[in-house]
Amino acid sequence: MTLHIMKPRPIMMQSARKTDLRTQFGALVYRIQNGKTQILLITSRKTRRWIIPKGWPMSGLTPAQAAAREAWEEAGVKGITHDIAIGSFSYSKKIKTRGGVMPMPVMTIVYPVQARKLSAKFPEEGQRRRKWFSPKKAALKVREPELAYLLRNFDARHLR
Repeated sequence: MTLHIMKPRPIMMQSARKTDLRTQFGALVYRIQNGKTQILLITSRKTRRWIIPKGWPMSGLTPAQAAAREAWEEAGVKGITHDIAIGSFSYSKKIKTRGGVMPMPVMTIVYPVQARKLSAKFPEEGQRRRKWFSPKKAALKVREPELAYLLRNFDARHLR
């Protein structure tokens, strides 16, 4: 059997209804310190809970490039982005409508980003906190069970 790996392609944007399942791309930002993996979490802007950098597809960027852009904008990270997703997680995003607030289902596809530089100045610096955790502690900090699983089981040694 031959495995064919397709080259990632930029996303072409399409419109969708607010109730449709949406896709986001997330960055699992990591570094190796003293031989141990550390994962960078950031706080969300409104609820201040711990999350990974993530955002909507960006026209003209591959999913991995969009994840890397979110890592920069939300956490000030510049690094090496891997083109192969390590997993996904789902959550419900609350959106405002004319009738109030409604849940919107979101599937986030996660790409690893090895941090090379952490900038003090970045677009959302005053809106978020960021902190390094061990994979096990990072998993305990997030609310989404699928994301916790990805964080707890992340092993940078398997990336190339």
